[in-house]
Amino acid sequence: MAGSIYLPGPTATTVRTAAGAVMAVPDGWILVPPGDPGLTRRVKAAGDHWVVQEKVGRKIFSRGVWADRATVERIRDDLEAERSTEAYAKRQASAVRRRDAAQQEYVGDFRAAVLAFLAFHARHQGLAAMLADAVTAHATPVGSGTVARTERIPIERRAEAAVIAWMRHQTTAYDSMTIPRVKGKRREVRRMLAARSKELLARYRCGDGAAASCPLAAALAGARTRAAGA
Repeated sequence: MAGSIYLPGPTATTVRTAAGAVMAVPDGWILVPPGDPGLTRRVKAAGDHWVVQEKVGRKIFSRGVWADRATVERIRDDLEAERSTEAYAKRQASAVRRRDAAQQEYVGDFRAAVLAFLAFHARHQGLAAMLADAVTAHATPVGSGTVARTERIPIERRAEAAVIAWMRHQTTAYDSMTIPRVKGKRREVRRMLAARSKELLARYRCGDGAAASCPLAAALAGARTRAAGA
């Protein structure tokens, strides 16, 4: 029972197994909603519990943890007492500073990786800097869920993927396309658009002049105008 994982059930006090069977939550249990990692960790470590998860698209979302009410309330009271101390407040402030410093360092490293991937000709360094800023601002915020936040692939590949994704949404008609609901069709369209984006980037690497109608230059000009008006 400890650590069992279920899907949400048809009612508020039921869960569903992977096989589809509906189970009633044990008497005396309450649901600990997601949002307090410290409480959730301690409840899981305390003994029997049911984890409720739901897959939406490709992502899995926590819907909470069921556990014995008395256990949850005891742990919650202990946590509240700990969190009310000055020592806890200092630890939290120190942790925030460390996270902020780590985030700023990562933002700098990611932007440098984007610039390295772009490798624009000297005459287009200003445009490269603008593109690196735009991609970095979009991709690096904590919780953004973008490829830049994953650690499964090297930062160089994250930078490349983030540039191509930004260009797909900003320099092509991808967001307004009607794509048939055929398996693999969306992936095929994305590959086609990625190839076009890479061809455009190659022209800037070679030092070709940017035409007034260039979708990349237009997208960056629009982003700069929006930022100035914000």
